[in-house]
Amino acid sequence: MQKEILIAGFGGQGVLFAGQVMAYAAMDTGHEVTWIPSYGPEMRGGTANCTVVISDEEIGSPLVKNPPAVVALNLPSFDKYENLVQTGGVVVVNESMVDRKAERKDITVIYVPGNEMAEACGNRRLLNMVMTGALLAAFPVLKMEDVKAALKAHLPAKHQKLIPNNFDAMEKGFAHARAQLEGIPA
Repeated sequence: MQKEILIAGFGGQGVLFAGQVMAYAAMDTGHEVTWIPSYGPEMRGGTANCTVVISDEEIGSPLVKNPPAVVALNLPSFDKYENLVQTGGVVVVNESMVDRKAERKDITVIYVPGNEMAEACGNRRLLNMVMTGALLAAFPVLKMEDVKAALKAHLPAKHQKLIPNNFDAMEKGFAHARAQLEGIPA
């Protein structure tokens, strides 16, 4: 089993951290993993993306041309990566920042009002965890419990007080995506 995930948005949305948490969860559960960040020169507001490759065997290359799963946190990311996703793949879209629907019909697209859900969880910076939860529902490469354990184990001590909010955000994103996949109005 080898699965690739691409997470993209702009700096400040927690793109790289979401990928790190998933990489830690994979590593902590005995998988082979690569995490490759890419970001523009700006501190905040520039482009950012990362790829996470999770495998049961040694990973031949960390580069991903056509990922089976993409998380798009903004419109430029959705525009760039929608056409690169594998046929039958999954795209989780932050509809708070994307004002269009997918053009492709051969992929599963999950629309999540990520910004609003993060605010409802107490902090707009929880967007990355809302979207991570939604991804786990649509692309179950890791178990939610394992991602939560990795977050708790690897989050710096000064941020440990935010663990309950992060867990809440993940659970809400997961539930939203699950309802969409089952055809239940959110």
